Amino acid sequence: MALVLYHGEPNGPSLTVLAALFETGHDAELRNIDLTMGERHQDNVPSGVEVHMSIEGEGPVLVADGEPMADSVFIACYLNDSASISPIAPQDPFARWQMMTWCRQIIERVAPAAAYLGVKAHLADKLSALDDAAFEKLIAPIKSEDLKTRWADIRAGAFDDAKVDDSKAKIKAAVDKVETQLSDGRDWLLGDFSIADLETYAWLAGMRDLEPGAFDGASRTAGWLDRVKARPSVSRALSLARTATPQDIWAPGPEINRWG
Repeated sequence: MALVLYHGEPNGPSLTVLAALFETGHDAELRNIDLTMGERHQDNVPSGVEVHMSIEGEGPVLVADGEPMADSVFIACYLNDSASISPIAPQDPFARWQMMTWCRQIIERVAPAAAYLGVKAHLADKLSALDDAAFEKLIAPIKSEDLKTRWADIRAGAFDDAKVDDSKAKIKAAVDKVETQLSDGRDWLLGDFSIADLETYAWLAGMRDLEPGAFDGASRTAGWLDRVKARPSVSRALSLARTATPQDIWAPGPEINRWG
């Protein structure tokens, strides 16, 4: 199986997929692209309807035997299920359901919140520094009108105060959820290490600097974050960073959840 992974800095969805790739033992050609400059939409990155309309926003693209795939949790499941063993997802149907339910909450609540706060803090100024022609060239290839609009809103600094407050609340709720989940002394969120740990870490790790108050008193969560970071797969993924602070590199993520 020939694999090519187009990925950004090891943060958010790119971190999930890079670590999942290393956990599952697949060989892949790694191609670093700048997700913060819309490079996922350039002609040199294979795509299709699923990639263009990815719910994840600006995430990595895995090309498997010529088929482009998007969305980090689904890519991680593909890597797990096509490995010779099942290292990061349970085979038991109920345990798999538990993992996917956990991941869905991360995708639909935590990821939009983290991306909103991340781009507000770290991408808005970068985009506002572009002249109009350069920015129009950046967003022109984007097929999703919703995603294109969100890029424009970020450049304009059009951040809704209510969405900012809601995003902060969702980060706090996610930390509380992790803290409660670890209260029985377990090392990993669902018993064995899984995609749930990777996906949760990938979106929360960068929030420690942006929303430190959300982590106050969350000693179990702090220990879990350290354990995930120390995994060989995560450490290897982080070693691929081209910037000193990959946790500060954010591109537009999933759309803010419309129903709370």
